[in-house]
Amino acid sequence: MALLDAKNIYKSFGKTEVLKGIDLSLQKGETLALIGSSGSGKTTLLRCLNFLETPDKGTITVNGETLFDASVQKKMSDEEIRQKRQHFGLVFQNFNLFPQYSVLKNVTLAPTLLKKGTAEEIHDKAVSLLESVGLKDKMNAYPCELSGGQQQRVAIARALAMSPDILCFDEPTSALDPELTGEVLKVIKQLAEENMTMIIVTHEMEFARAVSDRVIFMDGGVIVEEGTPEEVFANTKNERTKQFLQNYRQNEY
Repeated sequence: MALLDAKNIYKSFGKTEVLKGIDLSLQKGETLALIGSSGSGKTTLLRCLNFLETPDKGTITVNGETLFDASVQKKMSDEEIRQKRQHFGLVFQNFNLFPQYSVLKNVTLAPTLLKKGTAEEIHDKAVSLLESVGLKDKMNAYPCELSGGQQQRVAIARALAMSPDILCFDEPTSALDPELTGEVLKVIKQLAEENMTMIIVTHEMEFARAVSDRVIFMDGGVIVEEGTPEEVFANTKNERTKQFLQNYRQNEY
């Protein structure tokens, strides 16, 4: 049984239909890369899975539990949404750290509020996570004292502190210059090697090819192609995918 099963997901904003019947599944320990042009629906799909947006149609199931079914869904309370979001960790493009809090408090805040252990357990886990992303020495610093790459690594540690079933990344390097991108991608690659279940929305094609078990190419709110990195990047027979990858390569040079 898949860890995540999202079926027939539709989402519109006004008259603009952004997602048009997306079916997506994810196995435990799998890394899935979502690629496609801006406006293809990748981020909206991620936001629907994380309950930052509500799909107009479809179902979302995690670990066999139906978290969302548009056909029967009543309006969810804030508490219900909080509970459902705990299955997912989300790392944003722009870090979204709390500037008034230290690095350590940024990581411990949510687990403390949601009583995810004793104060000592939460503290020790946060220190361990910061060590794993190479930032234990910065735990008393504030976000303004960190580089963009360091802030994004804190954001990854913060997401992991909630022990999510699935870790989601929305363009995790888009706000970083090339020098800082590598340090963030190294952490994500390490998580993939540790079999963390992940969905990564990215424009970093070589990284997607190297780190993912499966790649989905989206265009115009639908899944155009899905397969292994080898199938999508090296042996695609889909003309739209070919065009996208050719445009990407031309923009690289």
